[in-house]
Amino acid sequence: MLAILLFVLAALALLLVPGPSVLYIVSQSATHGPKGGLVSVAGIDTATLTHAVAAAFGLSAILLSSALAFDAVKLAGAAYLVILGIRTVFSKHSANSSLADMGVPRKRLSRLFAQGYVVNLLNPKTALFFYAFLPQFVVPYQGGVIEQTLTLGVLFVALALCTDSMYALTTSAAGQWLSLKACRVLNTQKYITGTTYVALGLIAATTSSRT
Repeated sequence: MLAILLFVLAALALLLVPGPSVLYIVSQSATHGPKGGLVSVAGIDTATLTHAVAAAFGLSAILLSSALAFDAVKLAGAAYLVILGIRTVFSKHSANSSLADMGVPRKRLSRLFAQGYVVNLLNPKTALFFYAFLPQFVVPYQGGVIEQTLTLGVLFVALALCTDSMYALTTSAAGQWLSLKACRVLNTQKYITGTTYVALGLIAATTSSRT
């Protein structure tokens, strides 16, 4: 239970601050209203679930081949989280230009879902994130690695659906004003997100796989 609680807290820390996916959802919600925003959320998080399932079976295959290889993947994931955190903190990416680039004409709901799914499915950073993040909360000696990883992945997606839907509904209600606010928030959120990534990576790197 403690591992699940820690996982939920870590996941929420990453989900509650606006990132690229949230910016995409905010943009679609401001343009297409609450239905368009929620359909975009469904597309984004369905792709997230696809990545989680792929990670579950991939990590299980690695563990079955070698426990040492699994530990190596875990340490590599910890290093990746640290590097990702540092790059996030020092990023010079412009949130205002990103949101402007995401503005699109009104589209059918089916196209919004497909677009959200494809955008997130083809994002290699999402796949890498799951291979780096999920193993930190898997306890191999307890067995059932696939079940553990799938449970964590589904839990992450459920939390993402809640937080993403909150952004979609709030944005569609507040309109363009909130979209501009989200841009300003994004300019400072990188420090929160980056620090969280680094902390997770350092904790994982200094904790044994049996802890």
